[in-house]
Amino acid sequence: MRVSFCQGLLTGAIILNLLILYYVSRAQQQMMEKRRDLGRGTRRASLPASSLGGALGGLVGPGGVLAGPAGVEGNGRGPRVTVLLREFENFENYVGDVASSFIHQRPELPFLAVADTPPYPPLVLPEGARLLVLSPSPDQPPQVHRPEFHVQTEFVLLVPDGVELEQARAIERLVRELEGEGGGPVRLVAAPVLARSAVQCLHLRVSLREWTATYSPAASGSSGSVCTALQGDAVVLIRTEDLFNLSVPLGRPLFSSLFIQTSLRGWKVKLLESPCFSANHRPLFSSAHNQWKADTRLKEATGRLMRSFGIKRLRLPDGKEQWHGCSKETPRCFGTVRDDTPDYLYLERWTPPCCLRALRETTKYVINILESSGVRYWLEGGTLLGAARHQDIIPWDYDVDLGIYLEDVPNCDHLKNLDSGSLVDANGYVWERAVEGDFYRVQYSEANHLHVDLWPFYPRNGVMTKDTWTEHKQDMEFPEHFLQPLVPMPFAGITAYGPNNHRAFLELKFGEGVIENPQYPNPAKKRLDRSKL
Repeated sequence: MRVSFCQGLLTGAIILNLLILYYVSRAQQQMMEKRRDLGRGTRRASLPASSLGGALGGLVGPGGVLAGPAGVEGNGRGPRVTVLLREFENFENYVGDVASSFIHQRPELPFLAVADTPPYPPLVLPEGARLLVLSPSPDQPPQVHRPEFHVQTEFVLLVPDGVELEQARAIERLVRELEGEGGGPVRLVAAPVLARSAVQCLHLRVSLREWTATYSPAASGSSGSVCTALQGDAVVLIRTEDLFNLSVPLGRPLFSSLFIQTSLRGWKVKLLESPCFSANHRPLFSSAHNQWKADTRLKEATGRLMRSFGIKRLRLPDGKEQWHGCSKETPRCFGTVRDDTPDYLYLERWTPPCCLRALRETTKYVINILESSGVRYWLEGGTLLGAARHQDIIPWDYDVDLGIYLEDVPNCDHLKNLDSGSLVDANGYVWERAVEGDFYRVQYSEANHLHVDLWPFYPRNGVMTKDTWTEHKQDMEFPEHFLQPLVPMPFAGITAYGPNNHRAFLELKFGEGVIENPQYPNPAKKRLDRSKL
């Protein structure tokens, strides 16, 4: 077979392209290997002082690289522990005193103060202490502002502002305790700080699905308390690898951030009775005004942290609650619902607790007005299903449905004048005729559109019907005998009214066994994993 000139030229071009692709691919692979080797080398070695000093704009104290030449045990190895101070306020702090105390007793240990932005007034640090600023700078490489590049030791000792090291060997005691746990569930050890707020061991349960963190007191043991969180002033030792395997290793408030993340991993903290660390600066703030400023900043930092972690309710050990989700003055926590599947279901979460609280408040308010106005109503659809299952709103539901008798609408002043426009009542609830059809909607507020829908039915030949229907298969006509009589049933902390045979009513609308077999509203889009209930 004779090969033409064009065919030969084409074949040669193909071979040349293949060779070019081969060498380009090989060069890229070699470059990636060099970058990996460089990254490992950068992680192992301390950053040079000149690099850090320039990056931090002269705020880094003198003292050379982070790792000192002497070993913790004096055997020539490098130090095993880095002392790290994260929690302090710019307007009043004792960071310099803390650093001096530790450096005086243990000069071989690196001391690192960490701030989000350059402190003002600038910190005055002794030789051997450094400042790390976390906020990035456009003229510096990223590792300058990443703490994992600045800690080259096996352990990190997290210390609060104002603490002092009086016993040089106290740190070794903590290291021995942590090593003695052998990599079990205890991944942190802590020692109390004297003359401050007493440190307390707590049990912490975090449910991301329910957007909730719950604290409760934990029992104490004879050799120390093992728990999942601490409250109060303490010094905490953790392996560097564990600390920087957390998503947010140095979030503020430090203890809240740290223990939420460690509890989700099943880690525990052991609180020792000794050694104890002292705090000569007490109280930490010299004036009531500075204490107020610190408390305000703590509250703000807690709110930012909880919102970033997706935690909207904190249950505290004393039984009080803190809310970090939506309120009557803010928009609700989720946007427009599409395909009957709110966005939080795709995140493997259920309805935020603040939204459930708002729905309960609105439902109770609306039911009270309907009852006082003589409007017959009943729990409808998924709301009735929640009452049958939980005596409450379904944990992943996003609105409440009530059926009402159309002929009773003129009895209610809030409904009879809603042919057009809307009404904001004296308590801030918004009553309106829905734009989707002939039914009514009551919103939690003008800002927060969590709502209760009121569906007007009327009887026709013994069957309850209405003028507006949705695409939901359960939205159907039904015999009026289910409403004769209406019967009381518990719902959302009150007694509401529902059909006299709610099981038959629900199985007519949803199918047999619907009460015992929960499922998300649109399983084609998102299906409930019942094994996780």
